[in-house]
Amino acid sequence: MDQRTPQNPAQADPIYNFETRVLRLRGQAVVRLPAEVSAALPSRGMGMARVTLDGVPRVVPLEPDGLGGHWFLAEEPLPASVTDLPGSTMTVTLAPLAQWPEPPVPEDMLVGLRQAGLLPAWESLTTKARWEWLRWIRSTQNPATRERRIRIACDKLQHGARRPCCFNSAACTVPELSREGVLQTPAAK
Repeated sequence: MDQRTPQNPAQADPIYNFETRVLRLRGQAVVRLPAEVSAALPSRGMGMARVTLDGVPRVVPLEPDGLGGHWFLAEEPLPASVTDLPGSTMTVTLAPLAQWPEPPVPEDMLVGLRQAGLLPAWESLTTKARWEWLRWIRSTQNPATRERRIRIACDKLQHGARRPCCFNSAACTVPELSREGVLQTPAAK
């Protein structure tokens, strides 16, 4: 059941509490947000949240699922209460964050930025814009396409672009877990 409570009296940002199952997709632990929690978030695109999974806090990107919802990767090790047994659930507390952490920049992107002399331009972007560029670059499994996107990103940054264009920010951009921008579901057993 979803509950909304203020984080503290001075702040109106909600906290959501819910029970959920951890899904296993290609060996990764995925937590889908309930539809009513996703619907209450400020964007159909990526967001950031502080989540507590059975008492263990962490900050996670809330990835779009391509269908109007959101999900996040639950880092291993999972809380002891989580098992792979059908019906096993865990308690999640989620608080959306206004301030996003810096994204980890992959080495190939750093090399491209350095070679083009674009580190100052990269650093002048908002944190959210950096996340968007990296989501667009990572949304392919094809190494040649990824390399081309890094070149395009550097060219666009050199010409003043602040965000990638023609990018569906509500699509799932984790290629090993999605198909055509939609988070895949576990196969029925």
